[in-house]
Amino acid sequence: MKLKKNQLVSCLLASFFCLIFSSSSYAQESITKEDYQRAKSFLWENINNKKAFNLRIFPNWFSNNTGFWYLKYSKEGKAFKKVLFANAEEEALFDHSRLAEKIATLTKKEVKATELPFNFVEYVDKDHLEFRLNNKTYVLDLGSYDLKAKKKEESRNAFETTSPDGKWVAYSENYNLYLKSTETGEVKQLSRDGYKNYEYASFYGWYDLMEGENGNRPKRFFVSWSPDSKYIQTSICDLRYADKMYMLDFSIDSLYRPKLLSYYRGSPGDTTMVHMKPVFFDIENSKEITPELPRNTHINAPSYSWGKNSGEVFVSYDERGYQKSHLLKLDLKSNSKNLLHTETSNTNIDNFDYWILEKKNTVIFSSEKSGWKQLYSVDLGTKEVTPLTKGDYFVNSVSYIDEDKGIVYFLASGKEEGSNPYHQYLYKVGLKDKKVRLLTPEKTHHQISFSRNGKYFLDNFSTVDKPTKTVLRSSKNGKVVLKVSEADIAGLTEANWTPPQTFTTTARDGKTTIYGALWKPTNFDPSKKYPIVDASYTGPHTQMYPAGFRQGLSHWVLRNNQALAELGFIVVSVDGLGSSGRSKEFHNHSYKNLGGNLEDHVLAIKSLGKKYNWIDTDKVGIFGHSAGGYDAAHALLQFPDFYKVAVSSSADHDHRMEKAWWPEMYMGWPVDKAYHEQSNITMASKLKGKLLLVHGGVDNNVNPSATFKLAEALIKADKDFDLLIIPSQNHGYSGKFNTYFTKRKWNYFIEHLRGIQPLWNFD
Repeated sequence: MKLKKNQLVSCLLASFFCLIFSSSSYAQESITKEDYQRAKSFLWENINNKKAFNLRIFPNWFSNNTGFWYLKYSKEGKAFKKVLFANAEEEALFDHSRLAEKIATLTKKEVKATELPFNFVEYVDKDHLEFRLNNKTYVLDLGSYDLKAKKKEESRNAFETTSPDGKWVAYSENYNLYLKSTETGEVKQLSRDGYKNYEYASFYGWYDLMEGENGNRPKRFFVSWSPDSKYIQTSICDLRYADKMYMLDFSIDSLYRPKLLSYYRGSPGDTTMVHMKPVFFDIENSKEITPELPRNTHINAPSYSWGKNSGEVFVSYDERGYQKSHLLKLDLKSNSKNLLHTETSNTNIDNFDYWILEKKNTVIFSSEKSGWKQLYSVDLGTKEVTPLTKGDYFVNSVSYIDEDKGIVYFLASGKEEGSNPYHQYLYKVGLKDKKVRLLTPEKTHHQISFSRNGKYFLDNFSTVDKPTKTVLRSSKNGKVVLKVSEADIAGLTEANWTPPQTFTTTARDGKTTIYGALWKPTNFDPSKKYPIVDASYTGPHTQMYPAGFRQGLSHWVLRNNQALAELGFIVVSVDGLGSSGRSKEFHNHSYKNLGGNLEDHVLAIKSLGKKYNWIDTDKVGIFGHSAGGYDAAHALLQFPDFYKVAVSSSADHDHRMEKAWWPEMYMGWPVDKAYHEQSNITMASKLKGKLLLVHGGVDNNVNPSATFKLAEALIKADKDFDLLIIPSQNHGYSGKFNTYFTKRKWNYFIEHLRGIQPLWNFD
């Protein structure tokens, strides 16, 4: 169709003004101090007991089994409450006003009854409480309200241990183990072969820092007395062939050259590690007993538990690579051992947990050999293994065991029909009848704490969109004895907050349902299009899905999803194949494949983009810390056309440079080509997007060396990236350093994902 001249001019003018208008709208998009203030208001420290109260009640059970106390918060402040089982009613733990007056007189400062200057009390008995104030312990008489400063107890000597019968004190000297009689002063030397770096009664502290090239390791001492005081269990800490990792501390104001720090740390596949050699001692005969146990590295050293009979001890240990775990029983009198059970896996055994019930001649252990994590029992006589629970569901933990009655209480997820697979419920099962009974019927996530005698438990239950309710229940049948608390979220509602939106999608295998959640800004406008940021932590030992209400506001790994959303983003967290809490098949997807777990994140975000036109899948960012930091950098390298911006903090960029146990558990042992292929360092040339690398200069959990090595590889590949080293910080960042990091992270996404100029000077 041919246009007339005046029509053509009109069209051109319309197009011109449309272009001007569009450019003007984009140019006018900006961020304000109010946006930052709103974001800051959703940091956990500005939510907990400020906008939301009593998201979880933590009970402190009385030692005499008569009740418990807890802190209850409100806009007015905090109150110490108690519940006595006899009447099952909430009441004040003490008279807050009377105590406030006493403390005011003592300190000569104003003290409000709702703002007492301590958060913990020690229940002594029904008439007395203790609390700490100004570095002193005070005893409160609940009758007279007299306060008495408690005489300072002599601090326990960390380098000696008294026997249960009080007759001997064990200590080390010149790297050997000695005993001293508390009655006569007689000294016995139990070992004679110890010397520096081959040290009896010592242990390896994971963060034993040494200063200077030849600095000394901090002194360590550990022994375990048998209950009858006839035997001692300890180890020889063998450091002779162990390699070190190094760091330089540039942050000390009074030093004008860096301080050299080192610590013993093995990487995957290393043999040059700290080893622990098990030893026992027969006290009466001053005899060293060396059982037929392996001299393992410190990452798979044996653990011990004394039996009820003299000289009997239970021992468990993992073989290197975590594909075999052993449980056995030693008889020190005959120096013999009896293998009770060996757990095996073709992939890995992610923590072999067991519980000894000698009264029942039984050991209970957890296993995924059926394809789901379940409980089993081993008869100590016949060694016969019997399933205690069965089914396609996941036993998360054992909460309490009533050995006398032969009842095991456990949390499990995925058992109830139609339930969310991340919601945990409490059950009990009898050792004899093997019948599993549900004690918490609400279709929510339950967080449990048992009283000391097991007769009651406190249940905090919620979902991501249903605030917490807290009740006291009877462990006999789960019956609610008392409604303790309901969360107050009025402050969140007033701030226009809505809970994270949960979703499901299909995983990369084309069949499995995976779960996630997304956070929207409180000023969300569905007519706009928002960049999306993946808050990632694909570590196979945990989940990111916010099962409960509190987790939706503050996850233990990623604490500020809502805060980041307030700056104009959709924030998402996904649990893809390979994360924990589901079937063994589900978990195994991450084995030797930590770098592949992000594929499900990509699929989930694309699925959300198709479903919601307010998500801009052309602007995808990602952030994470530690294993999540590996994810963040890896995302830009593995999916360079999908992820555009990443903030990677304290990351283990190459698992060959990590501490040995974590990669060997999930990437396998010995080290193979998978380590090389999934290294961010070997993939550096694939970078396209904007990457901010962050690390603490004295991080002795994930050594900064891999971040430096990745930076070197990126430079060699001529890649543009940003690097922030916080010289004084360890694996986590605290105080003003964390504030600085948070500002940098926020602004990095604002500038590079939203494409607008961020602010720096905001409160």
